[in-house]
Amino acid sequence: MCYSAQIEADYRKYVKMFGAAMSLREFAELYWEHGGRELKAPMAMEAAFSDPQTDDEHRIQALIAENNALRATKFEQELFKQRARLADAERILETKTTKAATESRRIALDKIDAAARRLADLKRTTLKDADSQIYPGWYAPVMIVQDGRRVVVPMRYRCRLPGWTEQMEREKPGTFNARRDNLRRVWGKLFGHNHGIMVVNRFYENVDQNGKNVVLQFDPQPAQPMLVACLWSRTTIPGEPDLWSFAAITDEPPPEVAATGHDRCIIPIKPEHLDAWLNPNPSDLAAQYAILDDRERPYFEHRLAA
Repeated sequence: MCYSAQIEADYRKYVKMFGAAMSLREFAELYWEHGGRELKAPMAMEAAFSDPQTDDEHRIQALIAENNALRATKFEQELFKQRARLADAERILETKTTKAATESRRIALDKIDAAARRLADLKRTTLKDADSQIYPGWYAPVMIVQDGRRVVVPMRYRCRLPGWTEQMEREKPGTFNARRDNLRRVWGKLFGHNHGIMVVNRFYENVDQNGKNVVLQFDPQPAQPMLVACLWSRTTIPGEPDLWSFAAITDEPPPEVAATGHDRCIIPIKPEHLDAWLNPNPSDLAAQYAILDDRERPYFEHRLAA
């Protein structure tokens, strides 16, 4: 499965590369709906709106700024709370070493570090490679076709299948990937109907090596943006904005990935198949399987993730 990926998070790149339009409503609802709650979105996706050029971009930039201000207040409150906790624990430890005070001190230090890092990230303006990285449950731009045009929509990287409830989703948290050999059975309501593309520059996997879990980074050679085949779903939730979610399709890995001990790999489709993939004919699934089989096949170099 694709544990994590470094994506093209700037929707403007999709506009330039593919002539896609931004789905203003979905971007705006994403930030409006979270309203200061922790939003799992790559910083690079938000940074794309830091220099707004249109009225729509100004609206989204304002929502992002408002959301980040609320989040900053939350982190500052957490810092105050944990620093008070730390001081209390250290006062106790000055006179007597207790297990409870030692543990409280450890937890406070960890939470202070986490809150300080998140607060610093909100204020940082220079992007790092990690600012384009997503994990299951995070939001990412996905290109789909709506009403005959290519549109970029922010979607959660874990698909809620049609008919599923939130509880059913929690019981099956692995739906951020869709196995090619399960497309008809498990994903039949989406395969041949709701196809999308996520642009990925590299991906990461958890691999067991000598009984120890390590995270490997896989880079395509030559370096290139990969058009990763995805399936997506739109779930209507009464009283809330619709939930847009997606999964990356995976298949048996190429030899160099299999040699590392991993048994799955994302599927980058060829640019010449883009229109056919985004506009599937549900009566001709063989054509969609043919696109997945006639994929791009870069060589994947790997190394331990930083």
